[in-house]
Amino acid sequence: MRVFVTDCEGPISKNDNAFELVSHYIPGGDRFFTIVSRYDDVLADVVKRPGYKAGDTLRLILPFLKAYGATDEGMRKFSARNILLVSGAIETLKYVLEIMPSFIVSTSYEHYINALCEATGFPFSNTYCTKVKIDEYELKDFEAERIRELALEIREMPIIEIPRDAKSLDDLSSSDIAVVRRLDEIFWSEISKMSAGRMLREVNPVGGYEKANAVKEISSNFKVELSDVIYVGDSITDVESFRLVRSGGGLTVSFNGNAYAVREAEIAVLSKHTIIISILADVFNKGGKEAVMNLVENWSLSATEKSCNALLANKLKNIF
Repeated sequence: MRVFVTDCEGPISKNDNAFELVSHYIPGGDRFFTIVSRYDDVLADVVKRPGYKAGDTLRLILPFLKAYGATDEGMRKFSARNILLVSGAIETLKYVLEIMPSFIVSTSYEHYINALCEATGFPFSNTYCTKVKIDEYELKDFEAERIRELALEIREMPIIEIPRDAKSLDDLSSSDIAVVRRLDEIFWSEISKMSAGRMLREVNPVGGYEKANAVKEISSNFKVELSDVIYVGDSITDVESFRLVRSGGGLTVSFNGNAYAVREAEIAVLSKHTIIISILADVFNKGGKEAVMNLVENWSLSATEKSCNALLANKLKNIF
Protein backbone atom coordinates (compact mmCIF):
# COMPACT_ATOMS: atom_id res chain seq x y z
CA MET A 1 0.00 0.00 0.00
CA ARG A 2 1.13 3.53 -0.81
CA VAL A 3 -0.21 6.86 0.47
CA PHE A 4 -0.79 10.25 -1.19
CA VAL A 5 -0.47 13.47 0.84
CA THR A 6 -0.80 16.98 -0.55
CA ASP A 7 -0.89 20.57 0.58
CA CYS A 8 -3.99 22.47 -0.48
CA GLU A 9 -3.28 26.07 -1.47
CA GLY A 10 -0.93 25.72 -4.43
CA PRO A 11 -1.30 22.13 -5.65
CA ILE A 12 -5.12 22.03 -5.37
CA SER A 13 -6.36 25.61 -5.18
CA LYS A 14 -5.20 29.06 -6.24
CA ASN A 15 -6.43 30.75 -3.08
CA ASP A 16 -4.53 32.47 -0.33
CA ASN A 17 -7.48 32.22 2.01
CA ALA A 18 -5.94 34.03 4.99
CA PHE A 19 -4.94 36.96 2.77
CA GLU A 20 -8.39 37.01 1.19
CA LEU A 21 -10.17 36.96 4.57
CA VAL A 22 -8.07 39.84 5.87
CA SER A 23 -8.60 41.82 2.66
CA HIS A 24 -12.35 41.23 2.98
CA TYR A 25 -12.82 42.13 6.64
CA ILE A 26 -10.12 44.72 7.34
CA PRO A 27 -9.89 48.08 5.52
CA GLY A 28 -6.57 48.14 3.71
CA GLY A 29 -6.27 44.48 4.62
CA ASP A 30 -4.10 43.53 1.66
CA ARG A 31 -1.29 45.80 2.82
CA PHE A 32 -1.92 44.93 6.47
CA PHE A 33 -1.55 41.22 5.69
CA THR A 34 1.63 41.75 3.67
CA ILE A 35 3.25 43.61 6.57
CA VAL A 36 2.23 41.00 9.17
CA SER A 37 3.27 38.16 6.85
CA ARG A 38 6.71 39.71 6.38
CA TYR A 39 6.97 40.08 10.16
CA ASP A 40 6.09 36.38 10.38
CA ASP A 41 9.03 35.64 8.05
CA VAL A 42 11.36 37.59 10.33
CA LEU A 43 10.21 35.73 13.45
CA ALA A 44 10.32 32.29 11.82
CA ASP A 45 13.41 32.53 9.60
CA VAL A 46 15.62 35.30 10.95
CA VAL A 47 15.03 35.74 14.68
CA LYS A 48 13.77 32.16 15.15
CA ARG A 49 11.57 33.23 18.05
CA PRO A 50 11.06 30.32 20.50
CA GLY A 51 7.63 28.75 20.07
CA TYR A 52 7.08 30.50 16.75
CA LYS A 53 6.99 28.89 13.30
CA ALA A 54 6.26 29.66 9.67
CA GLY A 55 2.50 29.80 9.25
CA ASP A 56 1.79 31.46 12.58
CA THR A 57 0.53 34.49 10.65
CA LEU A 58 -2.81 32.68 10.97
CA ARG A 59 -2.87 33.28 14.71
CA LEU A 60 -1.51 36.83 14.53
CA ILE A 61 -4.39 37.99 12.31
CA LEU A 62 -7.19 36.43 14.38
CA PRO A 63 -7.67 39.27 16.92
CA PHE A 64 -7.96 41.70 14.00
CA LEU A 65 -10.47 39.55 12.13
CA LYS A 66 -12.52 39.30 15.34
CA ALA A 67 -12.33 43.06 15.94
CA TYR A 68 -13.68 43.71 12.47
CA GLY A 69 -16.64 41.38 12.88
CA ALA A 70 -15.50 38.05 11.47
CA THR A 71 -17.58 35.05 12.59
CA ASP A 72 -17.26 31.34 11.92
CA GLU A 73 -20.29 31.42 9.66
CA GLY A 74 -19.05 34.49 7.84
CA MET A 75 -15.62 32.93 7.27
CA ARG A 76 -17.23 29.73 5.97
CA LYS A 77 -19.53 31.55 3.57
CA PHE A 78 -16.79 33.84 2.29
CA SER A 79 -14.44 30.90 1.75
CA ALA A 80 -17.11 28.89 -0.09
CA ARG A 81 -17.93 31.81 -2.40
CA ASN A 82 -14.32 32.41 -3.36
CA ILE A 83 -12.78 28.99 -3.96
CA LEU A 84 -10.49 28.98 -7.00
CA LEU A 85 -9.34 25.51 -7.99
CA VAL A 86 -6.34 24.62 -10.13
CA SER A 87 -7.58 23.13 -13.40
CA GLY A 88 -8.16 19.40 -12.98
CA ALA A 89 -8.11 19.48 -9.17
CA ILE A 90 -11.48 17.78 -8.70
CA GLU A 91 -10.55 14.97 -11.10
CA THR A 92 -7.13 14.54 -9.49
CA LEU A 93 -8.52 14.32 -5.96
CA LYS A 94 -11.14 11.83 -7.12
CA TYR A 95 -8.53 9.72 -8.90
CA VAL A 96 -6.00 9.54 -6.08
CA LEU A 97 -8.78 8.62 -3.64
CA GLU A 98 -9.69 5.71 -5.90
CA ILE A 99 -6.18 4.28 -6.07
CA MET A 100 -4.76 4.85 -2.56
CA PRO A 101 -5.39 6.47 0.83
CA SER A 102 -5.20 10.22 0.22
CA PHE A 103 -4.96 13.23 2.51
CA ILE A 104 -4.84 17.01 2.43
CA VAL A 105 -2.53 18.60 5.01
CA SER A 106 -2.94 22.37 5.08
CA THR A 107 -2.11 25.43 7.15
CA SER A 108 -5.46 26.96 6.10
CA TYR A 109 -8.31 27.52 8.55
CA GLU A 110 -10.85 24.72 8.84
CA HIS A 111 -13.56 27.01 7.44
CA TYR A 112 -11.79 27.08 4.08
CA ILE A 113 -10.82 23.40 4.00
CA ASN A 114 -14.38 22.40 4.86
CA ALA A 115 -15.70 24.56 2.01
CA LEU A 116 -13.11 23.14 -0.38
CA CYS A 117 -14.05 19.59 0.55
CA GLU A 118 -17.71 20.35 -0.13
CA ALA A 119 -16.76 21.81 -3.52
CA THR A 120 -14.54 18.89 -4.55
CA GLY A 121 -16.17 15.90 -2.86
CA PHE A 122 -12.99 15.18 -0.88
CA PRO A 123 -13.72 13.79 2.61
CA PHE A 124 -13.09 16.37 5.33
CA SER A 125 -12.16 13.47 7.62
CA ASN A 126 -9.05 13.01 5.43
CA THR A 127 -7.73 16.49 6.13
CA TYR A 128 -5.47 18.20 8.63
CA CYS A 129 -5.88 21.98 8.97
CA THR A 130 -5.83 24.86 11.45
CA LYS A 131 -8.67 24.45 13.93
CA VAL A 132 -10.25 27.62 15.27
CA LYS A 133 -13.70 28.60 16.48
CA ILE A 134 -13.54 32.39 16.39
CA ASP A 135 -17.05 32.69 17.89
CA GLU A 136 -15.78 31.14 21.12
CA TYR A 137 -13.51 34.11 21.80
CA GLU A 138 -14.96 37.23 23.41
CA LEU A 139 -13.63 40.69 22.70
CA LYS A 140 -14.56 43.64 24.91
CA ASP A 141 -15.71 46.74 23.06
CA PHE A 142 -12.75 48.87 24.15
CA GLU A 143 -10.36 46.08 23.12
CA ALA A 144 -11.95 45.78 19.70
CA GLU A 145 -11.65 49.53 19.25
CA ARG A 146 -7.97 49.46 20.26
CA ILE A 147 -7.23 46.55 17.93
CA ARG A 148 -8.83 48.45 15.05
CA GLU A 149 -6.58 51.41 15.88
CA LEU A 150 -3.57 49.08 15.81
CA ALA A 151 -4.66 47.73 12.43
CA LEU A 152 -4.60 51.27 11.05
CA GLU A 153 -1.14 51.81 12.53
CA ILE A 154 0.19 48.56 11.08
CA ARG A 155 -1.05 49.19 7.57
CA GLU A 156 0.82 52.52 7.54
CA MET A 157 4.13 50.83 8.38
CA PRO A 158 6.74 50.22 5.67
CA ILE A 159 6.95 46.66 4.38
CA ILE A 160 9.98 44.95 5.91
CA GLU A 161 12.72 44.03 3.44
CA ILE A 162 14.60 40.87 4.42
CA PRO A 163 18.10 40.47 2.93
CA ARG A 164 18.59 37.04 1.37
CA ASP A 165 21.41 36.12 3.75
CA ALA A 166 19.87 37.64 6.90
CA LYS A 167 20.78 35.62 9.98
CA SER A 168 19.80 38.03 12.75
CA LEU A 169 17.75 41.16 13.32
CA ASP A 170 20.92 43.24 12.97
CA ASP A 171 21.08 42.28 9.28
CA LEU A 172 17.94 44.35 8.62
CA SER A 173 17.95 48.10 8.04
CA SER A 174 17.53 50.35 11.07
CA SER A 175 14.06 51.40 9.90
CA ASP A 176 12.97 47.78 9.48
CA ILE A 177 14.37 46.88 12.90
CA ALA A 178 12.19 49.64 14.34
CA VAL A 179 9.14 48.16 12.58
CA VAL A 180 9.89 44.68 13.96
CA ARG A 181 10.29 46.03 17.49
CA ARG A 182 7.02 47.97 17.27
CA LEU A 183 5.22 44.86 16.01
CA ASP A 184 6.77 42.91 18.89
CA GLU A 185 5.22 45.44 21.28
CA ILE A 186 1.82 45.26 19.55
CA PHE A 187 1.52 41.48 19.50
CA TRP A 188 3.48 40.28 22.52
CA SER A 189 3.06 43.16 24.98
CA GLU A 190 -0.27 44.76 24.15
CA ILE A 191 -2.61 42.27 22.44
CA SER A 192 -1.29 39.33 24.46
CA LYS A 193 -2.54 41.07 27.64
CA MET A 194 -6.06 41.53 26.23
CA SER A 195 -8.77 38.88 26.23
CA ALA A 196 -7.89 38.55 22.52
CA GLY A 197 -4.49 37.30 23.63
CA ARG A 198 -6.10 33.88 24.13
CA MET A 199 -6.17 33.51 20.36
CA LEU A 200 -2.41 34.03 20.17
CA ARG A 201 -1.85 31.46 22.91
CA GLU A 202 -4.45 28.81 22.08
CA VAL A 203 -4.67 28.60 18.29
CA ASN A 204 -1.93 26.41 16.82
CA PRO A 205 -1.73 26.73 13.03
CA VAL A 206 -0.74 23.63 11.11
CA GLY A 207 2.72 24.87 10.18
CA GLY A 208 5.75 22.98 9.00
CA TYR A 209 6.27 20.73 12.02
CA GLU A 210 2.57 19.99 12.38
CA LYS A 211 2.43 18.97 8.72
CA ALA A 212 5.37 16.62 9.21
CA ASN A 213 3.72 15.15 12.31
CA ALA A 214 0.54 14.63 10.28
CA VAL A 215 2.54 12.67 7.70
CA LYS A 216 3.99 10.53 10.51
CA GLU A 217 0.50 9.93 11.93
CA ILE A 218 -0.90 8.97 8.52
CA SER A 219 1.92 6.54 7.80
CA SER A 220 1.55 5.04 11.28
CA ASN A 221 -2.22 4.66 10.95
CA PHE A 222 -1.86 2.81 7.66
CA LYS A 223 1.23 0.92 8.82
CA VAL A 224 3.29 2.02 5.83
CA GLU A 225 6.89 3.17 5.66
CA LEU A 226 7.76 6.71 4.64
CA SER A 227 9.17 5.19 1.45
CA ASP A 228 5.54 4.47 0.53
CA VAL A 229 4.48 8.13 0.84
CA ILE A 230 4.26 10.70 -1.96
CA TYR A 231 4.07 14.28 -0.68
CA VAL A 232 3.10 17.27 -2.83
CA GLY A 233 3.72 20.82 -1.58
CA ASP A 234 4.57 24.33 -2.66
CA SER A 235 5.90 26.49 0.17
CA ILE A 236 7.99 26.96 3.31
CA THR A 237 5.41 25.15 5.46
CA ASP A 238 6.09 22.00 3.41
CA VAL A 239 9.84 21.97 4.03
CA GLU A 240 9.73 19.74 7.13
CA SER A 241 7.44 17.25 5.38
CA PHE A 242 9.68 17.22 2.32
CA ARG A 243 12.71 16.49 4.49
CA LEU A 244 10.89 13.82 6.49
CA VAL A 245 9.54 11.97 3.46
CA ARG A 246 12.76 12.31 1.50
CA SER A 247 14.86 11.01 4.39
CA GLY A 248 12.56 7.99 4.61
CA GLY A 249 12.90 7.18 0.92
CA GLY A 250 9.51 8.53 -0.15
CA LEU A 251 8.79 10.86 -3.06
CA THR A 252 8.64 14.66 -2.74
CA VAL A 253 7.07 16.88 -5.39
CA SER A 254 6.98 20.67 -5.59
CA PHE A 255 3.93 21.76 -7.60
CA ASN A 256 4.08 25.39 -8.72
CA GLY A 257 6.24 25.88 -5.66
CA ASN A 258 8.32 28.78 -4.39
CA ALA A 259 12.08 28.71 -3.81
CA TYR A 260 11.74 26.89 -0.46
CA ALA A 261 9.75 24.05 -2.03
CA VAL A 262 11.85 23.73 -5.18
CA ARG A 263 15.03 23.53 -3.10
CA GLU A 264 13.71 20.70 -0.90
CA ALA A 265 11.70 18.56 -3.34
CA GLU A 266 13.13 15.90 -5.64
CA ILE A 267 10.76 16.79 -8.48
CA ALA A 268 9.64 20.32 -9.35
CA VAL A 269 6.56 20.76 -11.54
CA LEU A 270 5.28 23.94 -13.19
CA SER A 271 1.85 23.31 -14.64
CA LYS A 272 -1.52 24.94 -15.19
CA HIS A 273 -3.25 21.56 -14.73
CA THR A 274 -3.14 18.89 -12.00
CA ILE A 275 -3.06 16.01 -14.50
CA ILE A 276 0.68 15.88 -13.78
CA ILE A 277 -0.05 15.13 -10.11
CA SER A 278 -2.45 12.36 -11.17
CA ILE A 279 0.21 10.79 -13.39
CA LEU A 280 2.97 10.96 -10.78
CA ALA A 281 0.62 9.51 -8.15
CA ASP A 282 -0.48 6.72 -10.49
CA VAL A 283 3.08 5.71 -11.37
CA PHE A 284 4.15 5.94 -7.72
CA ASN A 285 1.25 3.74 -6.65
CA LYS A 286 2.24 1.09 -9.19
CA GLY A 287 6.01 1.17 -9.02
CA GLY A 288 7.17 3.38 -6.19
CA LYS A 289 9.72 6.15 -6.26
CA GLU A 290 12.10 4.48 -8.70
CA ALA A 291 9.40 4.18 -11.36
CA VAL A 292 8.51 7.86 -11.01
CA MET A 293 12.11 9.01 -11.19
CA ASN A 294 12.66 6.90 -14.31
CA LEU A 295 9.62 8.52 -15.93
CA VAL A 296 10.64 12.05 -14.97
CA GLU A 297 14.21 11.62 -16.15
CA ASN A 298 12.95 10.39 -19.52
CA TRP A 299 9.83 12.55 -19.73
CA SER A 300 7.86 12.39 -22.97
CA LEU A 301 4.34 11.60 -24.10
CA SER A 302 5.43 8.13 -25.21
CA ALA A 303 7.07 7.52 -21.83
CA THR A 304 3.89 8.45 -19.98
CA GLU A 305 1.84 6.17 -22.24
CA LYS A 306 4.06 3.26 -21.21
CA SER A 307 4.13 4.16 -17.52
CA CYS A 308 0.68 5.30 -16.43
CA ASN A 309 -3.03 4.68 -16.81
CA ALA A 310 -4.01 4.99 -20.49
CA LEU A 311 -6.83 7.42 -19.72
CA LEU A 312 -4.40 9.73 -17.94
CA ALA A 313 -1.92 9.56 -20.82
CA ASN A 314 -4.65 10.42 -23.32
CA LYS A 315 -5.85 13.30 -21.17
CA LEU A 316 -2.31 14.64 -20.92
CA LYS A 317 -2.05 14.56 -24.70
CA ASN A 318 -5.32 16.47 -25.07
CA ILE A 319 -4.42 19.12 -22.50
CA PHE A 320 -0.90 19.85 -23.66
